Amino acid sequence: MKKIIFLTLFLFASLLNAQEYFPTNHGVKNSDNSKIVITGATIYVSPQQVIKNGTLVFEKGKIIAVGKNVSIPKDSKIVDLKGKYIYPSFIDMYSDFGVKAPKNEHNHGRAPQYDSHKNGFYWNEHIKPETNSVDFFFYNSKKADELIKLGFGTVNSHYKDGIARGTSFVTTLNQDAKNNERLLSDKAAQHFSFKRSVNSKQEYPSSQMGAIALLRQMNHDADWFGKQNEEVADFSLKAFIENKELPKVFEVKNKLEIFRANKIANEFGETYIIKGAGDEYERISEIKNLNTTFIIPINFPKAYDVSDLKVQQIVNLEDLKTWNQAPNNLNVLEKNKINFALTTADLKSKADFHKNLRKAISYGLSKEKALAALTTVPAQLLNLENEIGTLKKGALANFLITDGDIFEEGTIIYENWIQGKQNVIKDITKEDVRGTYAFQIGKKKYIAEIAGTKEKPSAKIMQGSKKVKATTKMVNDWLYINFKPNKKEEVAVKVYFGNAKEPMANYVSKEETFALNFKKTKEHKNKDKKKKAKKNPELVAVSYPNMAYGFEEQPEQNDFIIRNATVWTNEKDGILENTDVYIKNGKISKVGKNLKASGAKIIDGTGKHLTTGIIDEHSHIAISNGVNESGHNSTAEVAIHSVVNSDDVNIYRNLAGGVTTAQLLHGSANPIGGQSAIIKLKWGETPDQMIVENQPKFIKFALGENVKQTNWGEKYSVRFPQTRMGVEQVYIDYFQRAKEYDFKKKNNIPVRHDIELETLAEIINSERFISCHSYVQSEITMLMRVAEQFDFKINTFTHILEGYKVADKMKEHGVGGSTFADWWAYKYEVNDAIPYNGALMHNEGVLVAFNSDDAEMSRRLNQEAAKAVKYGNVSQEDAWKFVTLNPAKLLHLDDKLGSIKAGKDADIVLWSHNPLSTYAKAEKTFIEGVLYFDIERDQELREEIQKEKKQIIQQMLDAKGKGEETQKPVQKKKTLYHCNSEEH
Repeated sequence: MKKIIFLTLFLFASLLNAQEYFPTNHGVKNSDNSKIVITGATIYVSPQQVIKNGTLVFEKGKIIAVGKNVSIPKDSKIVDLKGKYIYPSFIDMYSDFGVKAPKNEHNHGRAPQYDSHKNGFYWNEHIKPETNSVDFFFYNSKKADELIKLGFGTVNSHYKDGIARGTSFVTTLNQDAKNNERLLSDKAAQHFSFKRSVNSKQEYPSSQMGAIALLRQMNHDADWFGKQNEEVADFSLKAFIENKELPKVFEVKNKLEIFRANKIANEFGETYIIKGAGDEYERISEIKNLNTTFIIPINFPKAYDVSDLKVQQIVNLEDLKTWNQAPNNLNVLEKNKINFALTTADLKSKADFHKNLRKAISYGLSKEKALAALTTVPAQLLNLENEIGTLKKGALANFLITDGDIFEEGTIIYENWIQGKQNVIKDITKEDVRGTYAFQIGKKKYIAEIAGTKEKPSAKIMQGSKKVKATTKMVNDWLYINFKPNKKEEVAVKVYFGNAKEPMANYVSKEETFALNFKKTKEHKNKDKKKKAKKNPELVAVSYPNMAYGFEEQPEQNDFIIRNATVWTNEKDGILENTDVYIKNGKISKVGKNLKASGAKIIDGTGKHLTTGIIDEHSHIAISNGVNESGHNSTAEVAIHSVVNSDDVNIYRNLAGGVTTAQLLHGSANPIGGQSAIIKLKWGETPDQMIVENQPKFIKFALGENVKQTNWGEKYSVRFPQTRMGVEQVYIDYFQRAKEYDFKKKNNIPVRHDIELETLAEIINSERFISCHSYVQSEITMLMRVAEQFDFKINTFTHILEGYKVADKMKEHGVGGSTFADWWAYKYEVNDAIPYNGALMHNEGVLVAFNSDDAEMSRRLNQEAAKAVKYGNVSQEDAWKFVTLNPAKLLHLDDKLGSIKAGKDADIVLWSHNPLSTYAKAEKTFIEGVLYFDIERDQELREEIQKEKKQIIQQMLDAKGKGEETQKPVQKKKTLYHCNSEEH
């Protein structure tokens, strides 16, 4: 009978709970024609407009009224949500929801593919603006549910593959709709990146500079076809032109790529929304000046497990600083008034989204800006601000119901309504069962103290002053309490809360089951306390660059007098003893004795040697994502200056070796390589600040084994040319095409802008100079003949290890030689190389330089110069010119660089000894009057680096001790490029 009574009560309670009550967890369908009125809640209409005790009215999936004093329509469903909070549902601006991940089709085991297999489309398969991601849309309920639980109601989704990726679509996550009802825009934005398509095996582009050149050429082609009156035959360009007015989103992988993407945008009068990488804080001043909008992931790195001392040795300062500083990125962006949206992209686990967002807020991001970045900002970027992102009249009824501030830890998201459809995350009708209850089993009286959290209550059972061991579990509206009233017996108390005014309880043991009087005697006083905010690790200072040896503040230009030094002028005055050099406004002002200047800093050069800075004519340091664009046999359109890496530590190491200027050359993978960049090693500056202004234009050509791919392996035996005579025909063919192209332009004949042919025409017109990778005498003479055929001269043969055999012909042609001091026999075509090569060419009257082609050798070019004295008895002054004045002349920069002369740039080095000595150390290296390397500061930095590493390592140890998840550090492989380096 007691069981029947209990079950009857239970069924009655269940029926009470099943009655229509909004919101509910039991699937009651709300008619689209029903007006629903929510009252009493704190409503965030937008991040800037908050209504306390407000009213929200919606019908047919749209908001029809919101405010403080809203008249309630007749026949409305009225729901009192007093004490609750309502926010607009979030928008993910950079999603791939509903689109299958691209499948990697690139098989490196097969022969490379050079041409497109797609007829009627752009010639390169990595360019596919014709892709409409909506065509691949499938609604994934599981992934939708994951996003809905995080608070998202809308996503901008695209197929994340390729360089020009096509269009995205905007869809709500409405579970109860068809795709056509969910879609808010089938073409919302165009998307771009520097990443190749994984669906294509086409070789070009094989480098980031190739991707940049390809994007530039695509824009030029679209501009050309867009101006034609006839129908565009290329489906890709047609789609790109048709979608030109859509917002353009560009994905980058680091801060330097932001500048690269922005350059493309500026060139073609576009504005890109940049999907960043979270390291924008490292270059915030420059990024602020871009005046662009960002989409920022919040995938903060986990601390490294550095409990092992060996591990502490392999982690570098750059990675340690990233962990320490990255959570402050959004705060820095907001403080600098940079507009941004947020995305779940790049998170390994989307469950970390709210945790990471709270962390960003703890570092200073305002809650108002956080909400805007998830609502109004993405809505505006997608031109959908009237439909999503706010709860204003006419907007979709996309909103969240919470029990408090959505950005506070412990806040519960109860429901996420999308287009007026209810998605229950947590049951809002669930009673708070916590409190103190009394019950009696037989003659024994018990007290149940139910505490814990509202979601996961726990009970402590007391019999008088004696604590009874118990376990608790809450399942829906049932609280199960298992305990032992004595050693022999184990019983259970099942308490049903539901919507009844009083809880109903049942006692269950092996012998019997009966109802209990389970009565609350005391309310739960300690409501869910927010956890005490964890103290964030102390932030270490951002440096320039943000790694070891970086400057905490950018070094400033100063006036200096270096007194009483031995000055190697590289001028007719030769080497001057006990001489002063005055640097003013970044220039060499005076050279003489007992110079005076008020305000100049004095440096004692007694017993030291002062020289102009070393110039490396052939270097591959400071280059990002590939030194070779090997996808074609001619890549004159690509440019090293588009991928200068200002964060390469080899810049600092070169400064420590007295190098101040370097020509960054393309590799030797093809006969016609890419455009070079001449940089000054201004450590801590941005790439643009390093690039020499108004520099002469250069390009890398190559001869020999590399370009005909005989040393690349059998699978590469398909690209033309495969022979040395084929290499010659490549040059003749391309120069003839460039000549015809140039003729048309000069005669105002309409022609499509071709970056490659533009560059080659510059060579024919002596506006761009060739630095050619070379070894064998027959090829050297061949290229000179080709140049003479088209009436121009080769500027420099680099490597030129058989130059001694053809020095007379080189002198006659007027070409210089930039060679190695004593490299030979490292491959077949250098078997005839000799260490006297430089001296023999020099003696014949050829302008000779020694270069590095190597990040390690470039730090010791002063010693390489000394080898000319050993091999060939070149004078010390002339040998020193091999790495200073002569490369300046080869680079057509000797009016500014290469010697210590009044009016030239103050790029000078103070050495401890004769610079040709193996004992010589560069003590101070100046570029344009800025002290970029100081050996005394270097020693201080080494100590500071260890101190900073120790500080952050301790922070990571503390984080692990507090239970934070950690990751294993991976020792990074050094990227040191050479002429034949290749990567995709």
